Amino acid sequence: MTVTANSAGTVKIGGELEVARIGFGAMRLTGQPGNWGPYPDHEHGIAVLRRAVELGVTLIDTAHAYGPGFNEALIADALHPYPDNLVITTKCGIAKVGPGLNYRDGRPKAVRAILEASLLQLRRDHVDLLQLHWVDQDTPIEETVGTMHDLVREGKVRHIGISNVTLDEFNRARGAAPIASVQNRYSLADLTHDPIVDACTEAGIVFFPYGPLGADASRHGAPLASASGRLAGAAALKHCTPAQLALAWLLARSPIILPIPGTTSRHHLEENVAAGTIRLTADEVAALAD
Repeated sequence: MTVTANSAGTVKIGGELEVARIGFGAMRLTGQPGNWGPYPDHEHGIAVLRRAVELGVTLIDTAHAYGPGFNEALIADALHPYPDNLVITTKCGIAKVGPGLNYRDGRPKAVRAILEASLLQLRRDHVDLLQLHWVDQDTPIEETVGTMHDLVREGKVRHIGISNVTLDEFNRARGAAPIASVQNRYSLADLTHDPIVDACTEAGIVFFPYGPLGADASRHGAPLASASGRLAGAAALKHCTPAQLALAWLLARSPIILPIPGTTSRHHLEENVAAGTIRLTADEVAALAD
């Protein structure tokens, strides 16, 4: 029997969008380096995205800055018309001007412009979940999030989230509008945002941990997936790969965590989804974090 993403259980975004707790981060399906331009093997990218859906993945994470726009367009080429249960989350707040070159822009008019561009590329009349990619230090987060909430009222967005935030920014955003998700770097290799995970758990806000295998900001290497890394021995005892154990730990860490591992390999995609079958005890969760 094929293992599907539902093996990890489900979680509700904004209390209504029920999705499997293993998602797919589509960022790597762009031109490299610097997430600039289209993915060079269009048909392979389509095949990876379709395989994700075949495996029961019901959440795909993208951003207009990936390309810019090319990643969203690839998702549309692969999956439009979309399955009824598929949630696509994209992001605003970043203007991409070259390979690896971007600047933050949380002004209301920029948020609206990026959303319209995303709707065009995704071939949709609304976005399920619009996340603020980075906080623009020249624009109060309350103003940016307030504009995003206006888009909810206008029917162009169903729910809003925030990304790359501090605990203070998280609290300020929640004071400005209902927040359905947070997306920060988080893994067994980087527990900096433990307080935000705890706050999301208490509030029932979905947390997307990016870099779940410990890849650094430049995306070079994934230390938690190494066959000779810190998880190798424990993974052998659980009869899984180190990468699968890293994902299983995230799933066990909190019921609101929804990992979104990205890959260009259908084999790795299948391995990632299978991580949802691994169960860890509370003692194992604590020991792995030591």
